[in-house]
Amino acid sequence: MLLVAVLSIHGVIERSFQNNASLGYNMIMGAKGGKLQLTLNTVYYLSQPIENLPYEFYLEFLAADRRDAEFKTSLYSPAASREGKYAPFVELAIPLCLGDYFGPFRVIGTTPEMFDRLQFGPSGTQKYEFAAGRNFLLQSPEHGFFEAVVGATAARQMKVKLGDRIATTHGDPEGVGHGQKFTVVGILAPSGTPQDRAVFVSIEGFFLMEGHAKPLPKPEAATGDTAQAPPQAAADPVADPDPPPQDRGLASVAGESMLPAGPLPLEQREVTSILVRTSSPIVGMYLENEINEGPTAQAVLPVREIYLLFDMFVRPAQMLLVLMSVLICIVSGVSILVSIYNSMSERRHEIAVMRALGAERQTVMSVILFESIILGAGGGAAGWVLGHGLNALIGPLIESRTGVTIGFFDFAPGVDISWLWASSGSGFEVSTELLLVPALLVLTVVVGLLPAMTAYRTDVAASLGK
Repeated sequence: MLLVAVLSIHGVIERSFQNNASLGYNMIMGAKGGKLQLTLNTVYYLSQPIENLPYEFYLEFLAADRRDAEFKTSLYSPAASREGKYAPFVELAIPLCLGDYFGPFRVIGTTPEMFDRLQFGPSGTQKYEFAAGRNFLLQSPEHGFFEAVVGATAARQMKVKLGDRIATTHGDPEGVGHGQKFTVVGILAPSGTPQDRAVFVSIEGFFLMEGHAKPLPKPEAATGDTAQAPPQAAADPVADPDPPPQDRGLASVAGESMLPAGPLPLEQREVTSILVRTSSPIVGMYLENEINEGPTAQAVLPVREIYLLFDMFVRPAQMLLVLMSVLICIVSGVSILVSIYNSMSERRHEIAVMRALGAERQTVMSVILFESIILGAGGGAAGWVLGHGLNALIGPLIESRTGVTIGFFDFAPGVDISWLWASSGSGFEVSTELLLVPALLVLTVVVGLLPAMTAYRTDVAASLGK
């Protein structure tokens, strides 16, 4: 039972890591610092952000039309229309802004592409699904910039449903709350990814909350009595007829704090990290070197860091559990040996009678060996049923925590045994649970040998006289 439970848990952890290793992107851009910390912060929403990146750096991953749209919010003269420096090398770039919490869960400001275009899973083809509602919009007619999507675990534990208005806290689960609330428009279905334990909001709304805007530099003193004001925005052929950001006022909403009437100016924006999917692995190698040699950011391959984390921390813990289980099985085998051996003194007369009736020594020895095998096989069958029954019992809890389903007939992960016949083709896998069967039989034969040899050497005349 213990071995089956440990091997099943091993499979759950491994499948969970496999789900998270295929992220839908192959690079993370973040401030310079620890690679593992950036991965934990961006992929798993753990640890604290290293530092922020300039928003202009994120714009270098966008095509010309999207850059032009972003520069509409500039307080100063919009930049000349051009493609981002890294745009030809990437298929997708999604910004992340971290810093707020909803209860114990991280709040991430991002774009709708997080759920519209990202795919995950071992094959990288699984899309995020909604248990209820829809994806958030950067700006919607009903809720403006303040829409949110809540992960499955976060929604369940915080008892959130569609239409609820949630408030976030700044910098810490117990931090100061923001006055502005987000309307929940979607609840994710369980995916087994860190998205289950997070809340996602429109990046435009995230920027507009108090304390999230980057302070503008103070204008330099002019030669006269008055300070020089920031230059007015130049004519922009792609600009919309809305008033410039610096002239946009606040729109009041009954029962709530004043809401900004327009997006935050570009100069006051920063991002925590950027999720990047490159057009090819070769391009990824070039882009990694290019970014890392620059002064602004670092490029990290998250899959590499995830597997390093798995090999460094998770796999040794799993091996320790398996080793403990094997040792417990050996101790159990020794207990079978002691039990049968101790019973030999009480059964000498029975064995002598068998011999007197014509049973050979080999027959008596086989009877004791079969007794050991029946004890081991019977206990193994009972342990298998109990182990899988335990899996079925705690399966809903595991699914809610990891998104990985496990039931009564879900077996432990397979082991490649094609090396037994030196196969050069694709590996042939067999469940580790099936490998327990021959191992169990060998163990029971070994522990039954000593009692069987004792029965084999029984003195018939002496035992019959007792």
